[in-house]
Amino acid sequence: MTTESLLLIFAVLSPIFPVFDLAGEAAGLQLHLDQRLVTIFVYGILVVALNVQVGYAGLLQLGIAAFFGIGAMATGVMTVDKYPFHFGFWGALVCAPLVAAVAGVVIGAPTLRLRGDYLAIVTIGFGEVLRTVLINLENITDGPRGLNPVPEVWTPSWLRDWIGAGDAGEANLLVMYYTALLVLVAAVVVLKVIENTRIGRAFVALREDELAAACMGLDPGRIKLMAFAGGAALSGLAGCLYATNLTTTADPTNYDFNNAVMVLCCLIIGGLGSLRGALLGAALLIGFDNVLSPLLDRAIQVAVGDASHPLARFSSWRWFLFGFALIFMMRLRPEGLFPARRVAAELHDEPEEA
Repeated sequence: MTTESLLLIFAVLSPIFPVFDLAGEAAGLQLHLDQRLVTIFVYGILVVALNVQVGYAGLLQLGIAAFFGIGAMATGVMTVDKYPFHFGFWGALVCAPLVAAVAGVVIGAPTLRLRGDYLAIVTIGFGEVLRTVLINLENITDGPRGLNPVPEVWTPSWLRDWIGAGDAGEANLLVMYYTALLVLVAAVVVLKVIENTRIGRAFVALREDELAAACMGLDPGRIKLMAFAGGAALSGLAGCLYATNLTTTADPTNYDFNNAVMVLCCLIIGGLGSLRGALLGAALLIGFDNVLSPLLDRAIQVAVGDASHPLARFSSWRWFLFGFALIFMMRLRPEGLFPARRVAAELHDEPEEA
């Protein structure tokens, strides 16, 4: 049985057998692992979205958080009572990726000739401009407050009663949990199929050598637009789940450059061009930030005995460890933990499995 199968089994059974929650309660901490795993699933989708653009097509795109925010904001506009649409979650789940994909084409089309650092600068600028626009258009986005309440995932009443055993809050949590897990698995399966198609091979050809790809009859501009649109659509999908999980589109500062860097760090640590690496990177970094960090906060506070001490919160200096992990990876294993075979061959002496 593969590692991916074991992790999937753990994710499916975790809400049913909350072993870690019981361990957290014994340690005096309300962990609620299933709630935190939803965040990991959402960021897992966001990391595989960036993998389409950076890992597959070789486009250094640093505006992934902007498309994430577009998906969340589109979900808010389509579902909250302030607007007349009321598409509900499932309608937003279809429309939000389409809106984000259109935005991907809009930003991708003028940048077809840009490569490397120049493309990165343009996409950073797009992300910062979008964040500022979302904050200032208060009549549309409600500014820093965000649009709310975003309705929960709609399911038949009989199914919700069966899942939650009469507890509405528990039912909402479980429905959201398994919906996010199902969307993540579906996204990974679709991308795994695309890897072995003409489109997937065109992405890799573009990443390896754009000039050679053009000489072989491929259209680099068209491939770049497809990568931009595909990655943006998946980012919008993640944004829809994110807003639904929070029941609000949240403060636009949640979709800033720091968020984009976090996603890129997940991809670098996991391995460029590899779905398994992207998921592992998301699980390690986002899981570290959402699961292990609260546990370490509690342990440090108990050890120090003073919760107000500046070093009593691990979250205050966790970025140091993130930076150290990146330096360590770039020095000893630049291809990541589970890179694609081609990337491993380029950056390391011993190629790894995809």
